[in-house]
Amino acid sequence: MVTKPPASDIDETRLGVSAPQKKAVGVPAVLHALQIANEQMGLVRSAQTLLRINQKDGFDCPGCAWPEEDKRHVAEFCENGAKAVAEEATLRRIGPEFFAAHSVDDLRGHDDWWLGQQGRLTHPMLLDEGATHYRPVSWDDALDVVADALRELDDPDAAVFYTSGRTSNEAAFLYQLLVRGLGTNNLPDCSNMCHESSGSALTETIGIGKGTVSIDDIHEADLLIVAGQNPGTNHPRMLSALEKAKQRGARIIAVNPLPEAGLLRFENPQTPRGVLLGGTAIADSFVQIRSGGDQGLFQAIGKHLLEAEERDGGVLDLDFIAAHTSGIDAYRRAMTAVPWSELERATGIDEAGLREVGEAVRTSRATIVCWAMGLTQHKHSVPTLREVVNALLLQGNIGRPGAGVCPVRGHSNVQGDRTVGIYEKPGDDFLDALDREFSFRSPREHGFDTVAAIRAMRDDRVRFFLGMGGNFVSATPDTEVVEAGMARVDLTVHVSTKLNRSHTVTGRRALILPTLGRTDRDRRGGADQRVTVEDSMGAVHASRGRLAPPADDLLSEVAIIARLCERVFSRSAPPASPGGPVSHDGDPERGLPEHGIVEPERPDAAGADIPANVPHADWAALEADYALIRGHIARVIPGFEEYEARIQKGRTFFLPNGPRDARRFATETGSARFTVNPLEYPVIPPGRLLLQTLRSHDQYNTTIYGKDDRYRGISGGRRVVLVNADDIRDLGLRADQIVDLVSEWRGADGAMQERRAESFRVVAYDTPRGNAAAYYPETNVLVPLDSVADVSGTPTSKAVIVRLEPRASV
Repeated sequence: MVTKPPASDIDETRLGVSAPQKKAVGVPAVLHALQIANEQMGLVRSAQTLLRINQKDGFDCPGCAWPEEDKRHVAEFCENGAKAVAEEATLRRIGPEFFAAHSVDDLRGHDDWWLGQQGRLTHPMLLDEGATHYRPVSWDDALDVVADALRELDDPDAAVFYTSGRTSNEAAFLYQLLVRGLGTNNLPDCSNMCHESSGSALTETIGIGKGTVSIDDIHEADLLIVAGQNPGTNHPRMLSALEKAKQRGARIIAVNPLPEAGLLRFENPQTPRGVLLGGTAIADSFVQIRSGGDQGLFQAIGKHLLEAEERDGGVLDLDFIAAHTSGIDAYRRAMTAVPWSELERATGIDEAGLREVGEAVRTSRATIVCWAMGLTQHKHSVPTLREVVNALLLQGNIGRPGAGVCPVRGHSNVQGDRTVGIYEKPGDDFLDALDREFSFRSPREHGFDTVAAIRAMRDDRVRFFLGMGGNFVSATPDTEVVEAGMARVDLTVHVSTKLNRSHTVTGRRALILPTLGRTDRDRRGGADQRVTVEDSMGAVHASRGRLAPPADDLLSEVAIIARLCERVFSRSAPPASPGGPVSHDGDPERGLPEHGIVEPERPDAAGADIPANVPHADWAALEADYALIRGHIARVIPGFEEYEARIQKGRTFFLPNGPRDARRFATETGSARFTVNPLEYPVIPPGRLLLQTLRSHDQYNTTIYGKDDRYRGISGGRRVVLVNADDIRDLGLRADQIVDLVSEWRGADGAMQERRAESFRVVAYDTPRGNAAAYYPETNVLVPLDSVADVSGTPTSKAVIVRLEPRASV
């Protein structure tokens, strides 16, 4: 029997602490996944659903973006993937009666776990200005409210359009077309807060903002460095790939401030070895680096390789360097100048330990570096990732089997969303192709990323906010500033499958638009529709849900966007021709616009002229047949040619990747770039700690599955701060003491600023001296809005200076 939603929030008074585990997955993971699936879906629905995850004729897991091999297991999912699916395919429902029983103030008083556990949303809900409760409205009325608000904007840049990484390629492409048709590039997304630093560094150095490896490369690598990443919780299926690499003789080095169970030992529940024989030891060595010291580590690797080449020769790939790179001389001089003593201070690792890692790279035939947010959420994240590239370029470890860069993305389609146009700084080639396809002139001025959007809300410059999935309020930094900014917006709209905190922190008016999830059957135009996603390694494949939707009239994201386009742009515009409009060189004397696009007159059925500078398409047809959207994508974005044919029968295809495919680098120099990056690392003031925010094991981003972090030994709660035992003693504290976390940050004006998160239990944990860790979203309030990475603008969630203030005894 499916259990009822919880009646109360997480009770932190029952929080328990035990020893962290030294192994991951195994039978306990299977049992826990099945328990949650049964609670949410029931036994029969669980079997029907779990066996379709990541199958060629099934649906893509709504969790992480780790790719599948061509040959699939019967159970092609992990523990946290099963939890993600159970959350979406739950039999719990939230209808109008729920909102009648709960005021917005009441909902705001509950935690993220309680809100998410209530079930699937089934009906559009509107919060009128000054009202205390959401009320139900029809789909037509709800979409009219949105369209009217958009048409009434004096300035399109007063609107912000956020995107979660779970949005499909088809929905994301149509979404960005709606936004650019309105005249703005305000398209912040979750990537701004996670892997934007990766994209910035990789685009500068190798000419593409993506990784350069495939799943086969992982299996074939001689050395894998897994840095700033916890695959056992965040990408558990990656452990199977690492296990296969180990079985083929690979060496694995884990680099992280905290030891993580998944990188210690993996008990694969799909093999006898994993179930009966103790599994596989994954990491050959664990490098416990100080948080923010990774730039120093990769400079040390480069310095060691250069010294070995000068001493012995035969270490560097000199032919590759000469033919495919630029900047080696300046890089060599910089590495010669940096002293080993400074690298020791940056990393917290002595020279011998640094050279041991460098020697592993020197002797490797093919090296891959994998990373996640542990490397991307620091002020100096972009220089750090440039150094990753430097170290790999020295031995030609890009563009050959078993070698390359591997940023491991989180959300299941965050990379695909960026590929099809969810980006606040689009390139002219993409915009020109979009203009040709849809006969309009898209805006060229860059829009807001996530942090810039929050600043604009804070400064009362945003009138309209639409979130396509996600949980903007909980996911973003500086929570109090975000909440105050959202309250200033005239209308906030969230397209969501489930309730979350963003529905309780609203503008003057607010709309909740429920939508289909990955597991739901999407029937449009008399046929079941499918969508596509791009995984973390640039492979595209189809996804088709099979479950009956939570409500008969529930709309997909594609349908919601298409109906908004029709309302805002025209109710019956003829479709753009397949080849797009006619291009020309511009002739002002003939009345032709300078941008080179002929915009024909397109009267609607009533004879009224359609506005000249809006995208032209048959929106109803696109809603009814997603293949038509894929046709548009294929004509706009290189690499999607024959899109429809290439996803037939469960096929996967790889998008072009110049560095991987042909050692072709689309940089300013036309070659891969060695860069010079002055060494940076955090300096922690006396009596303070450097805090990193992280996930628990019962969590995916802001979605809280449960109260425990099994691998770290935390049960029954989340408000803990993990601190080195010697730091606890030196700070005059004790384990189990309740403290407030107070972040300190010096603003641009030089004044010291503080943020506070209350009532955290101190837990003694194996962290480097001076480093601490705590879960988000509870600690996002501590991350100052203006503390961001250079170049990328990513919030510095892994580098928060805090002091611990004991709370008065009650």
